[in-house]
Amino acid sequence: MDNVNLRVYSFIDSLQPQLASYLATSSQGFLPIPGDACLWVEVSPSMSVHKLSDLALKQTNVRLGQQVVERAFGTMEVHYRNQSEVQAAGDAILNEIHHDISHREPCRIAWKEIIRAVAPDHATLINRQLRQGSMLLPGKSMFILETEPAGYIVYAANEAEKGAHVTLVDVKAFGPFGRLIMMGTEAEAEQAMFAAERAIDRLNQNAGQR
Repeated sequence: MDNVNLRVYSFIDSLQPQLASYLATSSQGFLPIPGDACLWVEVSPSMSVHKLSDLALKQTNVRLGQQVVERAFGTMEVHYRNQSEVQAAGDAILNEIHHDISHREPCRIAWKEIIRAVAPDHATLINRQLRQGSMLLPGKSMFILETEPAGYIVYAANEAEKGAHVTLVDVKAFGPFGRLIMMGTEAEAEQAMFAAERAIDRLNQNAGQR
């Protein structure tokens, strides 16, 4: 498969409890649990993701949690308790498309912001939208982040949860942009933003080198 563009390749060593529960809620496949290792891959053309999912499942013991085939991009998520099993699935995918991890596209932060003391009407509107995480409480601070490509938002969310005592409200990892909403005190929201930005900086040190 020489014509596949590697948009996202994101290995997560240990899914944090809130993110794992969120992914389990939204997953159409096998549910991840906290502590699972996870690999998020986004490619184009979109239909190529079917072959890559097939390859990962047949060559390793990973479980397929997500597969979304959009018009332009295809996304897959696999997970397993053993990190080495997930890494082996990733190696199989990279070998098939003749890429290495440094060929993945870098992550661009399209938007970041902290809304302090969220108004009740604003919180109610967000809670009534397609939210699958915790409810946003009025008076709390809201950290919002948007990334391109979309799939990197999952890695940013996991690292933000690791680095700050925040509540996950929503995360969308499909389409042109990934979107994250987290809630906490003002200090917690700022710490989550710092952790997410630092994680993206680390990721970009080994990306976009093709």
